Amino acid sequence: MPCRVITDPLQAARALRRGKLVALPTETVYGLGADATNPTAVARLFAAKDRPLFDPLILHLASRAWLPRVAARVPPAAEQLSRRFWPGPLTLVLPRQPSVLDLVTAGLPTVAVRVPRHHLMRQVLVALNRPIAAPSANRFGRLSPTRPEHVLEQLGDVIDYLLDGGKCRVGVESTIVEVDDDNRVTLLRPGGLPLERIEAVVGPVRRHRRTARQRPKAPGQLPQHYAPRTPVRLLRRLPAAPPPGKRWGLLALRPQSCPGYAAREFLSPEGNLVTAAARLFEALHRLDQLRLDRIIALEFPEEGLGRAINDRLRRAAATRIASSSSRRLTSDGLRTARRP
Repeated sequence: MPCRVITDPLQAARALRRGKLVALPTETVYGLGADATNPTAVARLFAAKDRPLFDPLILHLASRAWLPRVAARVPPAAEQLSRRFWPGPLTLVLPRQPSVLDLVTAGLPTVAVRVPRHHLMRQVLVALNRPIAAPSANRFGRLSPTRPEHVLEQLGDVIDYLLDGGKCRVGVESTIVEVDDDNRVTLLRPGGLPLERIEAVVGPVRRHRRTARQRPKAPGQLPQHYAPRTPVRLLRRLPAAPPPGKRWGLLALRPQSCPGYAAREFLSPEGNLVTAAARLFEALHRLDQLRLDRIIALEFPEEGLGRAINDRLRRAAATRIASSSSRRLTSDGLRTARRP
């Protein structure tokens, strides 16, 4: 059956309770939700996205009061950050409770959690009264959805419901930080909460440098991710006009002259990085629909939300897709292949 578009959060909660997959609006991007306590539903989520099992999921909670359900301990820095920035686009990676499904955490001793701000998502969580596992509602590695139509384009034939909450306000995924038992704070993924605001609360934050052999500690850490079908190049300067017969598109912060380009997307004429982040994936979706030969993206300032925009563009521009040999789920269960 094709996906049903609904507007009632209580209907969405009832569907999740029955083990259905529901695309849900958040302030960052649309998430593909499953009841995090239902292993069959979570397995269906991996299968629908074609997501490798070694990539952990984020658990969404209705409030900070739910933390003891999923986190074994909350170090002081995590307590400070959750009080300051929840609900909002911040994910905390914390020591997990044994009751959290291994499938959710990819077998890691930690769990990623956040409290979303979107009013419909929070109503669903309260009605369900269970954590919701919700990665972005897209095919694994592809562009994240910020509008209902983006979800339907990629997953409309494999999920059950879509709760229509309109356009996402922030437009990029949450910032992810790990807080360990020694109270050290490490940035795992830049996102919708600028690093500068986090450091204003807890002081200097360490940067995580993942090697090719390390398993991801959080979503969005693989080298190739957030990619359109059209090849992307991330550059510091605008190159010369495209070669004859080639159709190139341009993605940049501010308007500029670009003769010979078949399409152009300027995210913020005034140079506002918050506005640019909110428009990023929508602009990439539009360019990707034009059957271009290439998308040229110009680097954004490496500050504030520009850091998250550059992170998404670097991963979109990566050429290796390493997940083909990973262990994956099918709709019928597990299929085992060699892990990279």
